[in-house]
Amino acid sequence: MRIALVDSGFGLLAAAAAVREARPDADLVLSNDVEGMPWGPRTPEDITERVLACAGAALDLEPDALIVACNTASVHALPALRERLEPGLPVIGTVPAIKPAAAAGEAFAVWATVATTRSAYQADLIARFAPGLPVAAVACPGLAEAIEHADEDALAEALADAASRTPAGVRRVVLGCTHYELVAAEIGAALARGGPAPELFGPAAALARQALDRLGEQARPDASGTGGLVLLQNGRSTPIPAALLRYPQTRVLGSVQVEGATPV
Repeated sequence: MRIALVDSGFGLLAAAAAVREARPDADLVLSNDVEGMPWGPRTPEDITERVLACAGAALDLEPDALIVACNTASVHALPALRERLEPGLPVIGTVPAIKPAAAAGEAFAVWATVATTRSAYQADLIARFAPGLPVAAVACPGLAEAIEHADEDALAEALADAASRTPAGVRRVVLGCTHYELVAAEIGAALARGGPAPELFGPAAALARQALDRLGEQARPDASGTGGLVLLQNGRSTPIPAALLRYPQTRVLGSVQVEGATPV
């Protein structure tokens, strides 16, 4: 079984790690667009073209399913991908976890990129799944970029800024960008404010489950063997940057060719 994931950058590592944990024997193909990241400020047409290019590069390795591990890409490019690839290849899109966060009937916050926070897409999800609930939409400028480049100083600054604009007492926070799950522990610490960390809702585990469901497979965390892994950056096979080993999800992936470091 081979599962491909596409994203503008390395936010796909969270979903890739969730697939690896559910099925250690699955081969993974990670295809991103570091030359065009971030996708948020681009036009829908440009985003769609870039997502299709990332998917096309992955298709050369004949995956059995494709995960679009990016909210922006899912909003703008999912229809085009499904029109071209389904039913032959299952395509799984990302949806911010607003519905499960709203299930308790309590106030919650949504951390997302500036573009996603301003989008009609996010507003519609909140209106549909959290009607009448107090929802704080917190734009997080620079956070995804800091995570992408493993920039510790920029990460600390972006986290402090977003936390300062999140209402005190919020106990549930939706991570509305796939990059954010890579620093879930740091987000929790920034929001704890001397008390317990809030519950965080990200899409990675759900993406892994949906991919396996579409393939008629089940999670088998004890499956023997470790599947292969290929990283394609703008179509070129590339080692994962060593700086990304700071994220536990990178280390979960197993035998990874890492630029400038001893493989884990």
